[in-house]
Amino acid sequence: MKSADRLKDINEYYFSQKLRAIDAMNQEGKNVINLGIGSPDLPPHPEVIKVLQEQSARPDTHAYQNYKGSPVLRKAIGDWYNRWYNAELDPESEILPLIGSKEGIMHICMTYLDEGDCALIPDPGYPTYSAAVKLTGAAPLNYDLKATNNWRPDFDVIKIAIDTKNSAGPGKVKLMFVNYPHMPTGQLPDTALFEELVNFAKANDLILVHDNPYSFILNDSPMSLMTVKGAREVALELNSLSKSHNMAGWRIGMMVGAAEKINEVLKFKSNMDSGMFLPLQLAAAHALGLGADWHQSVNAIYKNRRQMVFRLLDLLKCDYNKDQAGMFVWASIPATYADGYQLSDAVLNNANVFLTPGGIFGENGKNYIRISLCCSEESMEQAINRIKEII
Repeated sequence: MKSADRLKDINEYYFSQKLRAIDAMNQEGKNVINLGIGSPDLPPHPEVIKVLQEQSARPDTHAYQNYKGSPVLRKAIGDWYNRWYNAELDPESEILPLIGSKEGIMHICMTYLDEGDCALIPDPGYPTYSAAVKLTGAAPLNYDLKATNNWRPDFDVIKIAIDTKNSAGPGKVKLMFVNYPHMPTGQLPDTALFEELVNFAKANDLILVHDNPYSFILNDSPMSLMTVKGAREVALELNSLSKSHNMAGWRIGMMVGAAEKINEVLKFKSNMDSGMFLPLQLAAAHALGLGADWHQSVNAIYKNRRQMVFRLLDLLKCDYNKDQAGMFVWASIPATYADGYQLSDAVLNNANVFLTPGGIFGENGKNYIRISLCCSEESMEQAINRIKEII
């Protein structure tokens, strides 16, 4: 029996394929240094782990949980948003904990998209946006982000694309995915950009989906779209503890927005899972209460690693912006390579170091590479020395 038609345009996630190839190289004794994936190698705060251990040992924490998440976690998320983003949210109605923010992308698509509809997807951008849209039977409508425009949308061009699609027949453009600090480019937002996005969504009858997991990494001024006047009318924001609190494998995320939209998404989500393990939620609540010293300590490590990545990129004669945020460095490749795939393959095959080719994030990333900061300084030094040997 063949698989469902909805999978015909869906490929296995790039990193899933690449990790198998890297595993095979490691089995051959090549000891590949992986500078490609943004999975924090640092642990959560010890007190967070302690809460998980203590709560897991209790006999009364193992039952099914509230589909909307623990009130303790929802209050902690509300306090966190208020403290760090200066955004006031109602924990009862405007916050929905998620089993990782990645599932929120799928939930939003399944809630709002019908077959024949479209969603605006940034190019370059997170590949999951496009895959989730396709799984609903809708179609991605890519919009360009380019270095010449500081990796920001060209709203005039996008408006033409929306009008063209909406006048072409059944289905319409319903969603617009945005992501600042931007992955993979590290571009930071400002209030003016967020205001433009909200106004554009209102004018074009769009739901704006802001994916915001990188706002605390190498960034002294975290921002939320929820602080913009009128944002709740048109926007949902996704956030996560994966990067900010080194809890990627814990799968703790959140969706925030107007109560009406939260309830609409919950209608779908409540049919997909049976809640989140309570000790995880209580530990996450503790993590959200950590002070500025936690973020400063994490960022001090990433700052040192970023300097080492700059050294590596200089060896490869790549160009890059030193003011990027997030846990990656985005860099344009020299003209001696056809594209980022060729440079990535050359470094992997000759130096046993994996760098992510920018083309996996879209056509506008093809002449770039992305390097993760989720690797020890010792391993980065080894990567630099290996690359020196092949230059």
